[in-house]
Amino acid sequence: MAEDQAIKHFQELVSSDLAIVDPTSIQIRANALVARLKALNRNANAATRTCKQATTEARHDMDQTHLGLQNLLYEKRHLEREIDKCRQFASIYQDVPLYSLPEFKNLAPPEARSDDVLQNTHQLMLNRLSFELVERQRLDQKRKELTSQKEDLLKQSKLKLATVESVKTQIESLMKAAADIQKKVDELVPALPPSTATTPAPT
Repeated sequence: MAEDQAIKHFQELVSSDLAIVDPTSIQIRANALVARLKALNRNANAATRTCKQATTEARHDMDQTHLGLQNLLYEKRHLEREIDKCRQFASIYQDVPLYSLPEFKNLAPPEARSDDVLQNTHQLMLNRLSFELVERQRLDQKRKELTSQKEDLLKQSKLKLATVESVKTQIESLMKAAADIQKKVDELVPALPPSTATTPAPT
């Protein structure tokens, strides 16, 4: 390593073998080694700062990743709670009387009761609810039509009843008029005397 070589050179400067060397030469060599050590120290400090910066960035990235993981875990728990709420939610469709499954298979259109649909519980329930809605709308329309027919028949019945009552009133008036005429006729025409003829006796 460069640091080890510089230290080795310093050790050589203070060794007894260089004691006879010119002091100026030793001074120059020592200054060069000191400058070398300073450069090495600057490089070491720069490398330390670089490592610290890299460590800080890595720690920041790790903190961000950890924070993101915590957020995901929180969101996961929140979604799990919402899913549990949805599963426990008592929807009105659970109380709606539907056609039984055999009836649905017999009455529903083919595309609503295909094999794929029958194997998918969720889609099957959606199709059954849709079919139930269509059937109820159809039956409600039929009910309205029958109600309209019933009202028409009631109107016709009322008209006929009124006609019957009118005819009945006219008949009663005619009968009363006939009785009055009969009474007047009886008053104007004397009644015939009872017959005095006797039945001949048998011989």
